Amino acid sequence: MRILATETKNEIEKTVTCEGWINSRRDHGKLIFFDLRDRSGLLQIVSKDSNLDIRPEDVVRVRGKVVKRPDNLVNPNLETGSIELQAENVEILSKAAELPFDIGGKDLDLQLPTLLDFRALTLRHPKVKSIFKVQEAIMEGFRRAAQALEATEVFVPTISYSSTEGGAEIFKIDYYGHKAFMIQSPQLYKQMMIPIFERVYLISHAYRAEPSVTTRHLSESIQLDLELGFLEFEELLDSLERIGSETLKYASQKCSDILKEFNVDPPKVGGKIPRLKMREAQEIIYKTTGRDNRKEPDLTPEDEKDISAWALKEHGSDFVTITHYPTKKRAFYSHPDPKNPEFSLSYDLIFKGVEILSGSKRIHDYDKLVEVIVERGMNPKDFSMYLQAFKYGMPPHGGFSFGLERLTMKILDLVNVREASLFPRDMNRIDILLSSQPDAKKKTSK
Repeated sequence: MRILATETKNEIEKTVTCEGWINSRRDHGKLIFFDLRDRSGLLQIVSKDSNLDIRPEDVVRVRGKVVKRPDNLVNPNLETGSIELQAENVEILSKAAELPFDIGGKDLDLQLPTLLDFRALTLRHPKVKSIFKVQEAIMEGFRRAAQALEATEVFVPTISYSSTEGGAEIFKIDYYGHKAFMIQSPQLYKQMMIPIFERVYLISHAYRAEPSVTTRHLSESIQLDLELGFLEFEELLDSLERIGSETLKYASQKCSDILKEFNVDPPKVGGKIPRLKMREAQEIIYKTTGRDNRKEPDLTPEDEKDISAWALKEHGSDFVTITHYPTKKRAFYSHPDPKNPEFSLSYDLIFKGVEILSGSKRIHDYDKLVEVIVERGMNPKDFSMYLQAFKYGMPPHGGFSFGLERLTMKILDLVNVREASLFPRDMNRIDILLSSQPDAKKKTSK
């Protein structure tokens, strides 16, 4: 019966069978040392068969005796570092082709294009794989925090009859001869759930035809959404800050060993998260940097970094909440501030210099919502099912959405959001580099 690599610690002086991949091989005279990798970790194996034909990524079954290593050969950085398996029989279950590069080291020092071109291989590296263990913990932390608010998890479609937010960044599809869209956000569907459950959360894919390649944007992303009924603006701010901090706190505690491996500290939340209106943030940025963006309709990426630096210095917080973005620059369903309708009751949560969450209090009045849709140049008929929920009684509500890949990127201080996506999509890549395809070359030659 197979046992896992880390389980061998409890089997000293016993004969066991392990299965996994050859992580690395080291030849020392007539002895061959190799590390076996499975889902639990690594195990050093020593074989006296100098003719053993194995190489990295071969899949093997090894039977042998578990013994303690000599004291001077103990590896304190490895969970199984005090033992090794003396192989009696090595059976090759699957041969691997010669690797294009070494993936047996502690770090995988590759350029991003290579990392993505060989994704099915590079994901096997323990440090790359650990990124997605953190991502799993983020997802679990979000679910726990949402359920603590008594929200119900729902599942919504990713194909819509209308565009969620309008604009040009939409993927259009031919749906049996009809026009349809890949959703930019599950927003409309989760709002429709408010009269049913009052509070809902969901995990959904979202699609945006981003016209540029940046370190923080993807064409397909995973959104962690929450929508809450019968809450006013300040209560929504309390909720988003609670969810954001609890989600990342849970992930950093569960994956503390991985954070240490990436040499990053757990998120800092020094008491209450600072809150600023967008214009207040721009004023602080002007005073601290001399850069004058006080009339701009949004914060630039550089602004987000600067206001985060301010929040960390002045409040000891890796988080800062920015509110009151211009109404015209936000989605049509964002509620204008009654005191100053030029600005909306909207908000972003910025973490370590990057926006990880966006949301708003929503317009819940049916007539007002129809009016805004028309003002934005859209047809209310395209939103008939969405508006139906408002026509028959919609309470005050609001919500927000996290980007899973951005959360993962920032908690580990990764350079590019693509590192935090198993199989990233952008304008240049769908698994493979689009420009490398024959049809792309033909288009270029024209």
